[in-house]
Amino acid sequence: MSRQVVLWRHGRTAWNVAGRVQGQSDIPLDEVGLEQAREAAARLATLRPDRIVSSDLVRAAETARVLGEPTSTRVELDPRVRELNFGGREGLTWSEAWARFPDGMQAWVEGDETQIPGSETHREAGERFAAALRDLLADLPSDGILVVVAHGAVLRTGICAFLDIPEAHWSSFGGLGNCSWSVLEEARHGSSARWRLTEWNAGTLPEPVLSDDV
Repeated sequence: MSRQVVLWRHGRTAWNVAGRVQGQSDIPLDEVGLEQAREAAARLATLRPDRIVSSDLVRAAETARVLGEPTSTRVELDPRVRELNFGGREGLTWSEAWARFPDGMQAWVEGDETQIPGSETHREAGERFAAALRDLLADLPSDGILVVVAHGAVLRTGICAFLDIPEAHWSSFGGLGNCSWSVLEEARHGSSARWRLTEWNAGTLPEPVLSDDV
């Protein structure tokens, strides 16, 4: 069996429902989010993960612990897989952000993500996540399964950065639904190995994505 990484987005929060950008703001799951985590964990537990690593933000950590309990797997918190920092946009809806930062938002939609105060770019977040994932894989057994519980934007960009997908194509990958997951699998051919994406946004029927990552 090949090594696998399950990249799992946290359950729903009240800010997801309200359309407020969360980023690194520490917002807990709502009741629906907890139920989403329980339902997804019942399926993911059958994989018997060797290791569960979560963002230290509470919405991800709560989701991870729902999987850690039935699998008797300790949840490790790692700030390197936190969500992208949206700076001054955090806590704002899309329309509120445009009202407060009209020039910065115009620059953002045109591809310049540096004009919102305190914000991190998608490239910076993706490379941060990819570097953390490479480090976490260093001691994963040859048939091991790692579950990483994180957030929509950093998972999407981190997966693309890890797979060396050119940034111009990152926007071709759709947002991840609450408590949906993507899967990376290591393919070995003799002495060489490479990682490939085998599932994207799995676990639910197609439905609207409530995410900062739009």
